Amino acid sequence: MIYTVTLNPSIDFIVRIEHLETGAVNRMDSDDKFAGGKGINVSRVLQRLNVDNVATGFMGGFTGRFIEESLSAEHIRTNFIPVSQDTRINVKIKSDQETEINGRGPEISPADIEAMKGILSGLSANDTVVFAGSAPSNIGNAIYDELIPLVGQTGAQVVCDFEGQTLLDALAYQPLLVKPNNHELEAIFDVKLNGLDDVEKYARKIIEMGAQNVIISMAGDGALLVTPDTSYFAKPIKGTVKNSVGAGDSMVAGFTGKFVTTKDPVEALKWGVACGTATAFSDDLATIDFIKETYQKVEVEKR
Repeated sequence: MIYTVTLNPSIDFIVRIEHLETGAVNRMDSDDKFAGGKGINVSRVLQRLNVDNVATGFMGGFTGRFIEESLSAEHIRTNFIPVSQDTRINVKIKSDQETEINGRGPEISPADIEAMKGILSGLSANDTVVFAGSAPSNIGNAIYDELIPLVGQTGAQVVCDFEGQTLLDALAYQPLLVKPNNHELEAIFDVKLNGLDDVEKYARKIIEMGAQNVIISMAGDGALLVTPDTSYFAKPIKGTVKNSVGAGDSMVAGFTGKFVTTKDPVEALKWGVACGTATAFSDDLATIDFIKETYQKVEVEKR
């Protein structure tokens, strides 16, 4: 079973407006509300791929109920820890410029953390856990140093979709996959990457630090998968980018879902690229039909 952990989920409130004028009344052209959070996005795409999974994390209030009802409508199983404060709302304004206003999230109590530890410590070696995104501010990302080892003790695999120091700290637990983009890779090593050889060089350093597989996503320049033995480059696919939110999460879902079932890194990369690209070219997370259509366009070459 694949479990996704979203410690600070959200309702993503998407607002579309031709031009945003600050200090004035603006009337939106259209809006949407989606269950949000990186791990939840992974669960939603896994479900489209017909990969059984359970979404967990902290959830509270009327906003939390909206998310649980939304996931239930998509036939996604959940096992959230109820908390006393409302789950946050993130506002994404799509206008002539894209603007985001992200909520802080609820306070998480020691009892809430113990309940989460209880779920994670009950897994088995047949499970895979996707940890994705930042934690609520009152506990901070250091909480992952308590949660990830619990999963490791059960024999389950972990996938870690973090940035910066949180990603580096996670490498001590030999994650099945990490997926920084090329800009995050530059920031991690404080370098300027010049070409694919440089990308591979620093991605391989992440392998040496503990990761089993590394995907470096490069937006319109394709994606690079580096394994302990070799590397594979997925060529970019042309299209109109509509949605930057969730594309990376979709790639994580595609790779993880297929790798867990096939153990084939190349096939997993192809599905990861298909999912990520299809979402980038969609208004929301991509449909399974569009993912399959995009999969036919994926070209992967061994480096």
